[in-house]
Amino acid sequence: MKKVRKAVIPAAGLGTRVLPATKVMPKEMLPIVDKPAIQYIVEEAAASGIEDILIITNRGKGLLEDHFDRAPELERRLSGDPNKAAVLEQVVGISKLANIFYVRQKETKGLGHAIRCAKEFVGDEPFAVLYGDDVILGEDPACGQLIRAYEQFGNGVVGVKEVTREAIQKYSSLQVKPIRDNYFLCTDMIEKPKPGEEMSLYSILGRCVLPPEIFDILDQTPPGAGGEIQLTDAMKTLARRDGMTAVDFTGTRYDMGNKLGILQASVEVALNHPEIGTEFRAYLKELCKTL
Repeated sequence: MKKVRKAVIPAAGLGTRVLPATKVMPKEMLPIVDKPAIQYIVEEAAASGIEDILIITNRGKGLLEDHFDRAPELERRLSGDPNKAAVLEQVVGISKLANIFYVRQKETKGLGHAIRCAKEFVGDEPFAVLYGDDVILGEDPACGQLIRAYEQFGNGVVGVKEVTREAIQKYSSLQVKPIRDNYFLCTDMIEKPKPGEEMSLYSILGRCVLPPEIFDILDQTPPGAGGEIQLTDAMKTLARRDGMTAVDFTGTRYDMGNKLGILQASVEVALNHPEIGTEFRAYLKELCKTL
């Protein structure tokens, strides 16, 4: 079995749910305290053993490439100040997280179409997918949890969480059967189910590990929900044919394409931030007294 050493991060969405902030700035660059969302995702992939990362972008996303590039002028200025040594190390370290490549999705035709753009990059290897909207924070990287499941069971893997009946209509619904612990066998799924179509309240939330055969399936997948080529529809074919492993991953997931999710991520990360956590906690306590 080939090792999972490549990851794809689809980041070509327009960020319409958080306009006007994303009119010019890619939503993946929205900060969670002092780091953009995309950096947390890349750090998770790197911590999971991923060596090569392909970020799927589109027009207007050049800031993503700039962020993971070197910044010689900034580095020179920081290197001249002994008090900025730690900051310099952080800035330089961003460019060394992994080998990062980019390709543009020239037409917005859905997540499945975006993943199809990664075919040449992936080749004949299994690969991880980390959705650009989803930041997942925890001691054990969510991507790494899925990779371990792939190595153990040998089939495609999806990261899942149980959601409310109202929320599942915005996501996907999976047919699952317990294997053990937090592992399930997934044999079917549906994207954005209508009331009554739910197979369970388990939904794919932001992470999966796929075999290279998914590209042949995507080639045969017609447009689905929203008139777009849905990755869920291709994974449904894979699940029905071979079965997939669903992992109820540990960690907290934040929807960075959602205004509330952005605020939740910022507040919760700030509370545990080594520089501002104590002061921010005190501020919130005082604020709550006035509400």
